[in-house]
Amino acid sequence: MTDRSVWDEHAATFDDEPDHGLRDPLVRAAWTDLLLPLMPPAPADVLDLGCGTGSLSLLLATAGHRVRALDLSGEMLAAAARKVSSAGLDVELTQGEAAEPPYPSGCCDVVLSRHVLWALPEPDTALARWVGLLRPGGRLVLVEGYWSTGAGLAAADCAALVRAHRVEATVIPLTDPALWGRAVTDERYLVLSRT
Repeated sequence: MTDRSVWDEHAATFDDEPDHGLRDPLVRAAWTDLLLPLMPPAPADVLDLGCGTGSLSLLLATAGHRVRALDLSGEMLAAAARKVSSAGLDVELTQGEAAEPPYPSGCCDVVLSRHVLWALPEPDTALARWVGLLRPGGRLVLVEGYWSTGAGLAAADCAALVRAHRVEATVIPLTDPALWGRAVTDERYLVLSRT
């Protein structure tokens, strides 16, 4: 189990990073342009596992998807609840472990996770659970990276983990500075699995 107090402490400043808060219209537009074409037609049932302050959940709910969001941190979820309420949208927020999401098998069309898989102690086990949450034809959308600090998960390793559970794992490099609010030199990517 991850120490939730660490994430609770970061909640107040988490959205200061351009890609976390999506406050900059250019950054928000870049994430919208990246993610919406990967989603099934709205309204689809989307699980955002490790949602943080809910920026991606809000983006997808705004596009008409039915979103359920999970995070370990109560403080992160409180920030997400404020965003959702301010936008007048309906996102179901739940506190819990991304590695063991409390949802039934076959309950969603998309499992989305950003910068979570690399931090889990047993990513293969978590992926098996996540895949089990998908309906037939469901999509797995993982945003991950191998950062300059040495932390993270290399794209090839992430794709191999996905292929242990699914036929397809397409790696999409995320090199556009608009996504991050600045130029980046480390490895950032999205893995998409439709089958």
